[in-house]
Amino acid sequence: MTKAPPTPKGFRDIRPEMAKRRRAIINTIANILEEFKFEPIETPTIEFAETILGKYGDEADKLVYTFEDRGERKLALRYDLTVPLARYVATYNPQVPFRRYQVGQVFRADNPQKGRWREFTQMDADTIGSSDLLEDAKIVAAAIRAVKEVGLSNPVMVINDRKNFDGYSKETVIAIDKFDKIGDEGVIAEMVKSGMTQTQAKDTLEEIKNKKPTPDIEKILANLKNLGLNDSEFKFDPTLARGLDYYTGSIFELRSPSYGNLSLGAGGRYDNLVGMFSKKSLPAVGFSFGLDRLIDALNT
Repeated sequence: MTKAPPTPKGFRDIRPEMAKRRRAIINTIANILEEFKFEPIETPTIEFAETILGKYGDEADKLVYTFEDRGERKLALRYDLTVPLARYVATYNPQVPFRRYQVGQVFRADNPQKGRWREFTQMDADTIGSSDLLEDAKIVAAAIRAVKEVGLSNPVMVINDRKNFDGYSKETVIAIDKFDKIGDEGVIAEMVKSGMTQTQAKDTLEEIKNKKPTPDIEKILANLKNLGLNDSEFKFDPTLARGLDYYTGSIFELRSPSYGNLSLGAGGRYDNLVGMFSKKSLPAVGFSFGLDRLIDALNT
C-alpha cells in the first residue's frame, strides 16, 4: 500500500471534529465583536513582499515566507492580519472610526511550539482612526468577553505601554520581550550579549521591572473598570514588551493562569502603521486572538 506523503513541518491537516469546534468558536467570537460594532473584511493571503517586510522588525522579518512568481515579482505570505489591514485602509479610505474584524491564515517560518504552527489562524479586531483611549479599553473588554463566552474561565489581559521603553536600545526591548520565557537570568544574559556589563544588565532589568503605569495606561485601566471588567481580568506588567516594531503605545497580551505564561492573543496601539502606506496617518488599536492556543487552553 502506498504511503501518503507527509505535510511539511509546522503545517497540518485539521480533521472534522476539530474543524467544527474551531468554526463554533470563531462564530461565537464574531457575534461578540459585531455587538461591539466591528464589521468583517477579508484581505489576500499573498501580498507584495515590500508591503510586508520592514514593518515588524528585523527578527520578525526573518520569519516571513517570501518568493517570486513567474513574472519575477517579489511576493510574501502574510505574517499577520494587521499590516494587510493598514494597506487596506490606505487603499479604500473607509469612514473613520473604522472597526473591523477578520479571520484568516497567517504564516511564520518559526520553530513550531505548543499551540503554534507555521501556518495558523488569527482572528483580529481593530479600530482605525481614533486616538481615544476608550477604544483601547473597548478592544480589551471585547476580547475578554469573547474568550469567556467560548469557555475560558480565568482570562487575564496583561497591559503595558511601549513608551515605558523609550530610551532603551532595541536589543534591550527584544530581551525583555522574552522575560516570561527565560526569566531574570536569561534576560540579563541576552543584554550582556548585546554589549552591556553584568551590572548594567541587572540594573536595567530592575529599572524596567519597577516602572509604573504611564498616564495613558492609568486611563485605560480606569476605563476597563468603568466598562465592568473585574480587577482579576486585567493587570499592569512593566515587563510586557511585545517585539513588533509597529506598536506605539498601549500593548496587551491575553493569558490564562492554567495555561502558563503562553500568549493566547495580543495587540496594542499602532498609530504610525497606516501612514507607511498613505500620506494620511491614522491612529489605530487592535487585538489578535491566537485561536490554536485558545482552543488548546480550553482543553487544559
